[in-house]
Formats: sequence, structure tokens, C-alpha cells
Amino acid sequence: MENGRKFTAALFDLDGVIVDTANYHYLAWKTVADELGIEFSEKDNERLKGVSRMESLAILLEIGCLQCDEATKIALAEKKNKTYVTYIEQMDAGELLPGVRDYIVKLRRRGVKIALCSASKNAPLILQRMQVEDLFDVVIDGNRVEKAKPDPEVFLEGARALGVEQQDCVVFEDAKAGVQAAKAAGMYVVGIGQEEHLREADIVVNRVDHAEMEKFF
Repeated sequence: MENGRKFTAALFDLDGVIVDTANYHYLAWKTVADELGIEFSEKDNERLKGVSRMESLAILLEIGCLQCDEATKIALAEKKNKTYVTYIEQMDAGELLPGVRDYIVKLRRRGVKIALCSASKNAPLILQRMQVEDLFDVVIDGNRVEKAKPDPEVFLEGARALGVEQQDCVVFEDAKAGVQAAKAAGMYVVGIGQEEHLREADIVVNRVDHAEMEKFF
């Protein structure tokens, strides 16, 4: 990078970067939406990417112009999660996104420290289903942080757990909120997906292994 400086750590989001569970999230939220009589489309689901479960529910209720008490919100969020878990429990390693495993293996061989930084509380289960738990030095998920993206907490905690400075981290993210969180943490961001949704990223590529690691590490 600038003046030949290389990064020493790679922080990966989960959904849309390591594995694509967006459709499972959509189907689970749609179950809740249908029960509430809310019209909920895949386009609406884009707003839920990268944010916490309760924040996602808040967006869903906003779409439906509904208000609920706290107990009802908790029950709805739990219903969504139970539905979602039934989907991901059927996943296997074949659903790992193309090039991800080899890319992370090559990073590890270069001595790069690797963290998973996700808002998902189901991250450990998904990593287990994908058979990639051993590729990550640390896993920071929704069970370990309180603030959802775009707050930078999850990435700052990832850097702390790896024992590196935030400016030495590259974040791989597919969601606008995640990119904003990583930039707020003072990290370099590789956006995964379409540039129109990830304009704040430092670079944007179609998939993880299209990011030339020699430029960063």
C-alpha cells in the first residue's frame, strides 16, 4: 500500500463474504412479515444486510408501519431465528462461496492473522457447517458485541483479539453498514459485490479471491 506498507490482519464478514445466507434470512424474515401482514420483498431485505437481528426487526416493523411492545419484539426475533436456524442446519461445505477457502489458506501461509467479524449470533454454527472453523484465529460475533454495524465495535474487537492495530487491518465486507463500520474503525476496506452499494469501500471486487492479496499483505 502507501510507501510499500503491508497489512498484517484480515477481518472477514460472514454473510455474503464467506457464505451467502441472504436468501435464508429473507425466507425467515418473510415468515414473520407474512404473519404480521407486512409486504416484504427481496429488495426490502437488502436493508437488513449487515445489521443485528433486533435492528432488522425494527426495519421490518418500519416497513409495515407497525409498533410492538418489547416482549412482542423479542418473541418475533426469536421466531425469525428459529426459522433461520432450521435452514442453516441443512447447509454443507458446498455452500462456501467460491475461492474463499483457498484465499484464506494462502493468507495464513503468509503469516496474516485472520478474524471473522459478524453481527450474526449463528456464526459458530455456520462456520461448523462450512467446515472452516480452523481457518480463523478469532471469531467475533453477535454474542460478543453489543453494538451493531455501522458501529465499529465488532471490527475494533477483532483487531484487539488478534493483537494488532486497527490501521493494520483489511476488512472484507459486502454490506453498506459493514463498510461504514470498518471505515469508522480506521481500517482499509475491500467491498465484495456491486460498487453502487459499496461506494465507501477502498476497492470493490466481485468475490474475495479477486482481491489481489499481494497488494495488501
